[in-house]
Amino acid sequence: MSVLIVIPARYASTRYPAKPLVHLRGASGVSKSLIRRSWEAASAVRGVDRVVVATDDDRIRTEAESFGAEVVMTPVTCHNGTERCAEALRDIDAGYDMVVNLQGDAPLTPAWFVEDLVTGLEKNPWAELATPVLRCRGDMLASLREDRAQGRVGGTTAVFGAGNRGLYFSKEVVPYTGTDYAPEAPTPVFHHVGVYAYRPATLMAYPGWPIGPLETLEGLEQLRFLENGRSVLCVEVEARGRQFWELNNPSDVPKIEAMMAEMGID
Repeated sequence: MSVLIVIPARYASTRYPAKPLVHLRGASGVSKSLIRRSWEAASAVRGVDRVVVATDDDRIRTEAESFGAEVVMTPVTCHNGTERCAEALRDIDAGYDMVVNLQGDAPLTPAWFVEDLVTGLEKNPWAELATPVLRCRGDMLASLREDRAQGRVGGTTAVFGAGNRGLYFSKEVVPYTGTDYAPEAPTPVFHHVGVYAYRPATLMAYPGWPIGPLETLEGLEQLRFLENGRSVLCVEVEARGRQFWELNNPSDVPKIEAMMAEMGID
């Protein structure tokens, strides 16, 4: 299968303006922009034919081109990363079998997360969208709960049923569990990893679907698939000792830098 990875990145983020240009310091002290670290993560994925950055801002384009990334300019009117990926695909129009959206705020995404995602969508023809989920350990669940207790919008959780069909995604911690877990203990909560694999025809149709109340309330683009009766595959991935966190708020910067230092990521 021919696979295109698109990294959507916008400057005017409501929660964290200019987020793609924020610098993160690695284990050796090297500082790189978030968009560069996301591009490097995408470039490490095996079996991918092309990686592009999709943005609507010249400052992000300049930064991306400075380290050799291919950039596609997209409209400022895109509501989310999925719409931006659709606009990029419309511009490229190169007949890919699958399009992967590796969001620009997830620089710690391991390559095998994306590889497993591509395999999952390929093996499940009923699915129109595939997205990875990671079973939370006790420490990750505690971080999600702490974010909510402090009024911060942190990571997203996922609920799925038989055959790993997606049922719901939320910025709240779902399903509810009142149990306290040891830091390394598995929990029944799954952290949604912000990566998507689309069938091209479905991706191109997405911008024309109505935006429903759940997508509006949660601010989660994948809910548009569920609200419009589309089939979503949740692919369970394994951490393999890697820590994972997305950059959603300024307070996430030291957390991610500490993770990179601990894992030896430069």
